[in-house]
Amino acid sequence: MRRLGGAAALLLAMAGCGSPTPNYYTLAAVPGTPIPTRTRSIELRRVAVPGYLDRSEVVRSTADFQVQVSDRERWGEPVADMVDRVFTEDLVQRLPDASVFSESGAISARPDLVVEVDLLRLDTDASGQVVLLAQVAVRRESGDAATRADTVRLTMTLPSPATRDLVAAESALLGQLADRVADRLSA
Repeated sequence: MRRLGGAAALLLAMAGCGSPTPNYYTLAAVPGTPIPTRTRSIELRRVAVPGYLDRSEVVRSTADFQVQVSDRERWGEPVADMVDRVFTEDLVQRLPDASVFSESGAISARPDLVVEVDLLRLDTDASGQVVLLAQVAVRRESGDAATRADTVRLTMTLPSPATRDLVAAESALLGQLADRVADRLSA
């Protein structure tokens, strides 16, 4: 009997040593200034996300070419889907005169303009700055106008190393990228 009690105590102790419950985060659209546009429909092609970021864990870059992957801090949905959803929502809010839809969504229509975004980076650098680096192209669906492509680099200082501040900064930088794209589409 004594042996059975010791085994039960060992099992209970081992059960208490399990990994802590992870914290889940999501990017969120941020308000921006609505911009009038004559364009009636805009399709956002699926935002390309680098492989090192497209994982369930929150990733931070560190010095010496390393990335830090947190086993306690995770995304609430696949990163590529989340970035695509939030960036589409940012554009919808900024371009109220246009019908903005994502290629990855349920809507399919022939757009007047197509926006393509290749997100090259969205993480912290060695100095603690959050960096968004993206290539953006806008083209007419008809193909009669030349594609305009630009590289956009945006940074933001984190108020603290807390993950909630990192997520807020990444959300804000996606909003700033949407501001740039909306300005270009209004011209």
